[in-house]
Amino acid sequence: MPSHLQPVIAGISRVLLGKTHQVQLCVACLLARGHLLLEDKPGMGKTTLAEALARSFGLAFQRMHFTSDLLPADLTGINIWDSAAAQFRFHPGPLFTEVLLADEINRASPRTQSALLEAMASGRVSMEGTSHPLPQPFFVIASQNGLDQRGTSALPESQLDRFLMRLSLGYPNREAERAMLSGGQQAVESLSSSLQPADLLQAQQAVEQQHTAPALLDYVLDLVQASRDRSIGLSPRAAKDLIAAARAWSYLEGRDCVLPDDVQAVFEAVSEHRLDGGLHQPQPLSRNLLESVDALR
Repeated sequence: MPSHLQPVIAGISRVLLGKTHQVQLCVACLLARGHLLLEDKPGMGKTTLAEALARSFGLAFQRMHFTSDLLPADLTGINIWDSAAAQFRFHPGPLFTEVLLADEINRASPRTQSALLEAMASGRVSMEGTSHPLPQPFFVIASQNGLDQRGTSALPESQLDRFLMRLSLGYPNREAERAMLSGGQQAVESLSSSLQPADLLQAQQAVEQQHTAPALLDYVLDLVQASRDRSIGLSPRAAKDLIAAARAWSYLEGRDCVLPDDVQAVFEAVSEHRLDGGLHQPQPLSRNLLESVDALR
């Protein structure tokens, strides 16, 4: 792992005990310039994880709680008339930050969800014919509760496909939970980082330079084709996201080239929400796809 990222992952892991693998996946998602969807029960540490990531990379952080009456303008901002200047001035909303936690995104209206997803895709907000660029880096962490809870509705497939990864933190193991109860968990407010947003942009550029051999591309194409033979199927965007995430994982592992092991490490997080399965299936479809493709190779 690159030396400048080791303290980042170690620090977040002291805040979110027993979740080192999920933390590394989150960092890989950030390095791959993607966006992250966290799906879990309340109280599992989704907000803590988002704030810890922002603090560790020295990024500006905003949290927006999505409710049924939240309007797109509450998120993006509005034009307000400036009588002194005799013109409208744009007042940016909480979307104009470097890390945005869109809390309980599946409680908002489709219109508000679409406003967020447009910004995720284009990196800008359009207001009355004027385009306002978002800060770079720009990373959205959206959380959603399970669909069995009141007041929630499923995100459509086209919106799910905008998220590079979906993760579930799950319950901590007994040892980690005991450490929490005994006060062994570090507070997120105590996190600090010597990293700056420019350092993150530099790391993202390095990830894009990770070597990807033709045979590795064929492996990804085999996985994508296998998904299209037996389920909803992975989109071309999903294939690009899988390559980007595998490059980020190989970078975190300290290599300069992508291996099949890197693809396998991120495949479930990148693909499962795009397939007709779920996080809590006894045997995720993504794992079945990996096993079937590996058996043929």
